[in-house]
Amino acid sequence: MENLKYKRVLLKLSGEVLAGEKKHGVDAETVGKLCDKIKEIVDLGVQVGIVVGGGNFWRGRNGHQMERTTADYMGVLATAMNGLALQDALEARGVYSRVQTAIEMREIAEPFIQRKAMKHLGRGRVVIFAGGTGHPFFTTDTAAALRAAEIGADVLLLGKSIDGVYSADPKLDPTAVKYDEITYIDVLQKDLKVMDSTATAMCRDNNIPLLVFGIADPENIVRAVKGEKVGTVVK
Repeated sequence: MENLKYKRVLLKLSGEVLAGEKKHGVDAETVGKLCDKIKEIVDLGVQVGIVVGGGNFWRGRNGHQMERTTADYMGVLATAMNGLALQDALEARGVYSRVQTAIEMREIAEPFIQRKAMKHLGRGRVVIFAGGTGHPFFTTDTAAALRAAEIGADVLLLGKSIDGVYSADPKLDPTAVKYDEITYIDVLQKDLKVMDSTATAMCRDNNIPLLVFGIADPENIVRAVKGEKVGTVVK
């Protein structure tokens, strides 16, 4: 095994990432490039869990007069579709994978069972966690923090559209400063919105380091597990 900084990771991918430039649905080329890099780190010996969002199909109640619980469960279904898309792309590349869902969907995926997930990881399979936490009112960021704790991940890799954590939104504020490293306490106190506050607190309480990096270049996934300087470390 190559000298790696992280040997078991939880990779959080938003649904929007899978849409690529199409902004909606699943873009096969974008997903393929991501899965090429996931395969690369699996081949290096890294155990990989993935939590995927559903924003490329459904953005909750945005623009809809809908009860929150119903809207959130529709988002749960969207994450399952994305999980299947990732599984298909990974297995087309010879990477064995399993989709586990927080809400039972026996015909298409396994139910989430922590011991079973650990067994899959130990056998070199990528485990894709879909369905969020299985409950409304919780984001897939919180699901990522929860699954990272449950599998004992060395790090939570958070791929975003910007290349790290900034003092303000760099798209809106040109004076925003990028942090190389920051604490969870500072993230919460400064309301930096790296993840939602529940997810941030869960990572802090379970001593899970968070690495926030730009996913536009999927090679950053490989750089991250090798310990190269990329993005912002929150710990």
